[in-house]
Amino acid sequence: MGREAFIADAWEVIGRRVSKERLLSDIYETAATSVGLPVHPDSDAVAMFRMVLAEGRSLIEQRNQIEARAVELLSDHPDYRLLTTVPGIGPINALTILAEAGDLRRFGHHRQFLKFCGMDLATIRSGTFRGQTKLSKYGDARLRRTLWMAGQVAILQRANSYRDKFERCIARDRHNADLRRKAYTAIAAKMARTIHAIVKGGEPYRPLFEGTMHGGRTLLS
Repeated sequence: MGREAFIADAWEVIGRRVSKERLLSDIYETAATSVGLPVHPDSDAVAMFRMVLAEGRSLIEQRNQIEARAVELLSDHPDYRLLTTVPGIGPINALTILAEAGDLRRFGHHRQFLKFCGMDLATIRSGTFRGQTKLSKYGDARLRRTLWMAGQVAILQRANSYRDKFERCIARDRHNADLRRKAYTAIAAKMARTIHAIVKGGEPYRPLFEGTMHGGRTLLS
């Protein structure tokens, strides 16, 4: 299969938020020099690849159907429209946030929302023993996972405050796994603070805008 034929055949498998042609070209180049090739078209390896490809296409179709349903149900919902202005939050993530958190205005402060998500800090104590301080994870796991995934999508997009913060967090050692994990956690927490602020304030997300919250506090959106 030539490069153009491969790109055309695999086009729908790749997500929409990346440079498809460049990614597929890189995959093709890697495969073309792989020690595992050539592989006979009737081999078990090719059959397995086709099965995985079919599963990928099926999942994409399911995702598209859920997205279309979310848009159909919530396109006129003011909070849904606000949420989808935030980088990394598409129809499914917005739908999940609204389903799991309800009206975010009921949280008087973003710290309350962080605690609801299980993204507040907790320290294990027993007698005189004091353990490490880390995320409590006592809150809504589905909501926490959604914020984590939305944050990872946001840092892969064009310049925005999430990507900027992530780059600052890992600047000391880009290949340090523990540092990257902490950076992802910080981005998820920032995502939670941002969506709480825009819904409560009724204003859409503005990239790289530093706005003032009620009470004089400053929030980087």
